Amino acid sequence: MADHYDVVTLGETMLRLTPPQMRRLEQATNLDIEVGGSESNTAVGLARLGLKVSWLSRLTKNGLGLLIDNALKGYGVDTSRVCWTDQDRVGLYFLEEGLAPRGSAVVYDRANSALSRMQPDDLPADLFQPGASRVLHITGITPAVSQSAAQTTLKALGLAKQAGWAVSFDLNYRARLWSPEQARVGCEPFARTADLLIAPLRDARLIYSLSGTTPPEQVLGFLQQHFPQATVVLTMGKDGAMGQAPRGELIRQPVFPAAEVGRIGGGDAFAAGLLYGFLAGNDHKEFAPGLLALALRWGAAVAALKYSTPGDMPVISHAEAARLVASESNTSSSGVSR
Repeated sequence: MADHYDVVTLGETMLRLTPPQMRRLEQATNLDIEVGGSESNTAVGLARLGLKVSWLSRLTKNGLGLLIDNALKGYGVDTSRVCWTDQDRVGLYFLEEGLAPRGSAVVYDRANSALSRMQPDDLPADLFQPGASRVLHITGITPAVSQSAAQTTLKALGLAKQAGWAVSFDLNYRARLWSPEQARVGCEPFARTADLLIAPLRDARLIYSLSGTTPPEQVLGFLQQHFPQATVVLTMGKDGAMGQAPRGELIRQPVFPAAEVGRIGGGDAFAAGLLYGFLAGNDHKEFAPGLLALALRWGAAVAALKYSTPGDMPVISHAEAARLVASESNTSSSGVSR
């Protein structure tokens, strides 16, 4: 087998158009272009940390699709198995950056994108073989984009499990794509199958009809009760993250201080660091419970470095992330076993 990856991921990547110098869109005379998508952001982070990553998607073969492809390849992500089409279009979104009292705003223009019309048969079935990858990483965004994208993601999940890969699933709720009730149903087969389940605290409360004041420990316990097969990681923004392996201890990880330049993509960067912490130097049990504390620390470090960088992608280096991980501040702590 010619190719072996640490992680294969699947999802939509769009172009982000932003007026410079904090201008409103209605003031714009030119727009800065960034490439960004949750799964490809994570893929870039993993590649920058030294892992081998393949990104699967469907792109329109024009200058915009090639711009995305070139950007990801430039950061070390293998895009050789992308499905290309002469039809449809690349999704766009417009970011209007704002400071208090004016917040940032986003306008999406992604209807009928190439990824939204991806079919299960567009997947490279020959890739999903035993040993071809260690992990499939997917998020709740892709199945929300369209019915065919959901079917394609389910097919990828089935093929990965059949091939003996581990599965990482990031809940990653998008209110503009589906309702909390739709998300709960749509994410169920992925969360039920995942070996690693990543859930933003706010998303978990919303999707599972929990009170907005439900303590994070109870949210984590709820997710573990419903998805007992998974190592569950809860991200909590400025309050850091916590995680627990099945029958393991609760581990807490504070954030690393960071001057915030670009918040978009921070959760994707965290996922990249988390996956790296589990996978680096570990050739067997991908999500071994004993590696959870280290993985959380790598996640926090990569997220902090992303916050200090503009754009969507975590353009970081292994050396700078490793320095943060090795620093004496923000050490994770164990809680009480459940």
